[in-house]
Amino acid sequence: MSRIAETFDALKRRGKRALIPFITAGDPNLSATRDLILELARAGAAVIELGVPFSDPVADGPVIQRASERALRHQVGVAEVLEVVSDVRPETDVPVVLFSYFNPLMQFGVERLAREARGAGVDGVLVTDLVPEESEGFAGLLAHEGLDQIFLVAPTTTDARLRLIAERARGFVYAVSRAGVTGARNEISAEAERLVARVRGVSDLPVAVGFGVTTREHVAEVWRYADAAVVGSAIVAEIEREADGPELVGRVGRFTRSLIPTSDS
Repeated sequence: MSRIAETFDALKRRGKRALIPFITAGDPNLSATRDLILELARAGAAVIELGVPFSDPVADGPVIQRASERALRHQVGVAEVLEVVSDVRPETDVPVVLFSYFNPLMQFGVERLAREARGAGVDGVLVTDLVPEESEGFAGLLAHEGLDQIFLVAPTTTDARLRLIAERARGFVYAVSRAGVTGARNEISAEAERLVARVRGVSDLPVAVGFGVTTREHVAEVWRYADAAVVGSAIVAEIEREADGPELVGRVGRFTRSLIPTSDS
């Protein structure tokens, strides 16, 4: 059983739900990323999504696009992302999922990625633009190293493709709350709950909901029907506001704690 599966099993036994924060590796620098991972773990993260910087992040809104640009200015690539995971792994056992586009992974080498990601202590990989119909080879490489492949599903995902994803996904399924790119929103789409129900009809895996989850109230709403809430742009915006200031890590930690509904804090 993977560390991701063990985490969700432990939460389920306690009747709890998961908070999954997202940050971009190398934003504002790798030293800060290391400290932020550890602070997110202390703040209650069940799983941490670590974005691999990419020059053309078409699924991301402006906040995460700017984070990738800042990281790329520091020449942060896949090797540096794996290095920071390896560096923090002795200090935390919170699962880490790489959130990436396929291009930087291909440039790095997918066989090398699977091998070195496992060695660094990565637990899973989510590739936003790798469609399930073309993922079998990559999934096999990850499975050989004991890594989970996480898939995105959206309200527009057909029933046939949903069944295919259910067959191939490991760890959890990431349900996109609405069509479009990442970014903060005032409310969670009603489509998200219907999508989670559809996923549960074909898979026993935990379901996480993201894209637009911004506040404690959003997290509480998502936890009502899903196993986890993913918060990305709102946390990355906090990083952007503090940038290289001395309060960066503390500010992000406080904000992350504020996202956890009182009954679960």
